[in-house]
Amino acid sequence: MKKLLSVLAACFVLVAQAQEQDPKAKAILDDLSKTTKAYKTILADVMFTVLGKDKKPVEKPQNWKIQVKVQKFKLDIPGTSIVCDGKTLWNYNKDAKEVTIKNFDPESDDQNPAKIFTMYETGYKYKFDKEEKVGAVLCSVIELYPSVKPEKKKFHTVRLYVDKAKKQIVCLKMLMKDGGTQIYDVKTMKPNSEMADAMFVFDLKGFKSDQINDERD
Repeated sequence: MKKLLSVLAACFVLVAQAQEQDPKAKAILDDLSKTTKAYKTILADVMFTVLGKDKKPVEKPQNWKIQVKVQKFKLDIPGTSIVCDGKTLWNYNKDAKEVTIKNFDPESDDQNPAKIFTMYETGYKYKFDKEEKVGAVLCSVIELYPSVKPEKKKFHTVRLYVDKAKKQIVCLKMLMKDGGTQIYDVKTMKPNSEMADAMFVFDLKGFKSDQINDERD
């Protein structure tokens, strides 16, 4: 009887969550997902900014260059280069001239910066908030709320700005539980650029053994 009640309770929760989803937001996110998945590759310039509780920058904004090809990606940020071939992840600290190697976990938000383009697809409740211009671009603003282990997330809400015409992400704001905000401002996005698979493998030639930290199992 207890097992039956547990199953019924779980079904009730799933149905309730489905009813909570905003159909207008779902239609926008479905279009965004369809557009993004149609791209063979993505080349984007992103400005990353961290704001404190006072809404002032905690540090100087960073310019990121992100290249994505399915599960492969490369991220260049000041002082660091992260390269992944879909199985192995290399994190190169340019200042220390050290490389850390790990097994890639495709489910990890921390390991995969390219997830800003697809994070909305699973594990979130969502609702349409409003339409708002970002510069000259008219955007649909969607609010996302973690529905899977929200207690383990460092943020409570994600505000997604979607270009109404191009069906592309223009900006993503993560509202943190500590009162701060992380902003990913997509300055440029160029889909379907030619990218050789070799660019997603880090070349260890020239590195000494004490410069390589291999943390793979």
